[in-house]
Amino acid sequence: MLSATELLGLYRRRELSPVQATRAVLERIDAQNAVTNAYCLVRGDEALAAARVSEGRWQAGEPEGLLDGIPVSVKDLLLTSGWPTLRGSRTTEAAGPWAVDAPAVARLREHRAVLLGKTTTPEFGWKGVTDSPLTGVTRNPWDPARTPGGSSGGSAAAVASGLGPLSVGTDGGGSIRIPASFCGIVGLKPTQGRVPVYPPSTFGTLSHVGPMARTVADAALLLDVLSSPDVRDPLALDRQAPVAAQVAPRRVSGLRVAYSPALGYAQVDPEVAGAVRGAVTALESWGARVTVADPGFADPIATFDVLWSAGAAQLVDGIPARRRHLIDPGLAEVAAAGRRRTALDYLQALRERSEFGIAMGAFHQAYDLLVTPTEPIAAFAAGAEVPENSGEPRWTSWTPFTYPFNLSHQPAATVPCGFSGTGLPIGVQVVGPRHGDALVLAACAAIEAALPWRDRWPG
Repeated sequence: MLSATELLGLYRRRELSPVQATRAVLERIDAQNAVTNAYCLVRGDEALAAARVSEGRWQAGEPEGLLDGIPVSVKDLLLTSGWPTLRGSRTTEAAGPWAVDAPAVARLREHRAVLLGKTTTPEFGWKGVTDSPLTGVTRNPWDPARTPGGSSGGSAAAVASGLGPLSVGTDGGGSIRIPASFCGIVGLKPTQGRVPVYPPSTFGTLSHVGPMARTVADAALLLDVLSSPDVRDPLALDRQAPVAAQVAPRRVSGLRVAYSPALGYAQVDPEVAGAVRGAVTALESWGARVTVADPGFADPIATFDVLWSAGAAQLVDGIPARRRHLIDPGLAEVAAAGRRRTALDYLQALRERSEFGIAMGAFHQAYDLLVTPTEPIAAFAAGAEVPENSGEPRWTSWTPFTYPFNLSHQPAATVPCGFSGTGLPIGVQVVGPRHGDALVLAACAAIEAALPWRDRWPG
């Protein structure tokens, strides 16, 4: 259960081959996937074939790309040529044709990663936990009775349990950060546009693609792979400077860090609050100048809900009428709410989103980074959209720290910072200004270095 950067070092020294690494991962998938249901598709023969070709390049001293021979999984929302992308839905026609790679998958191939298979998602990624009518319930490797979060829950469960060191997830309201926090791994929602997206998400620019990994160094490496421009995304940024060499913990020395324990409106479990405070202390130990300060915005849930429900309505309306009875009832309810929105409602939400982004831009004139809990709670029961006795119907009610920063286009990452009394992971969120991805990851690296957790594995 080595990291990607460790594997590359072993390949370079010829102490391990891509075939050996891939075979070991596939054996773990065979042994453990029945417990977590992290993968909905595994293509072991194809992975081993790619690993053999990679092994030849390493033996010749001619590796290609940044991930040559590294086993990687892909969330089943991202198109993958030759493999069905069913998106957790019984409404998707499995026959295809499946002839196109999403930009993220194309970049993985260009950098010679070994593609293992597809990881589970709730139907079309619509909620913050991972279960679907097609693939059933995905479970947290730290406690299979608990949810891994979502919607990139399969990716988080896979990485956390050693079923591949890297995975590519998506994040429309926290869908990388929620499961990364619940499963004790690193996850980054990049600056909007840094990682190209195709086809466009029905949820518009709320949705991002980003890296999920066991270590900050691995997340930075994968971000560098995914960040290359793609002509199919007209909103993609030009080629960005690599971040992997910029994530040294010492970079946080002297930074102005705002620590917001609750964003001014959230209720946070005391165990979570204590662990996050420890992460803040870790940043201070590296020389960061921390101030307790809220950004000053009210909960933007109403704005988010308009945009999210409208996207759900468009999504469901695009499904043939004869198949709509197959969709997740919760998704149908959100779509029905979206149909009741007017064009003026949507435009007003866009205006509010713009104002929110402007306010956060001003906030980062005073503070380099913002630190919050990633989630106010640890993982709850698997198969439920909300915690027991929450009194709320929808997933957004319990994740107040994630969706605001999908509205503002900012980079936001989660890194583990501790465990609950019952042994469940707790994450801390680091938010930066637009284009501050490297700075966000540097702060995560400082927390990781001060609070080592990498030798602790579920089970």
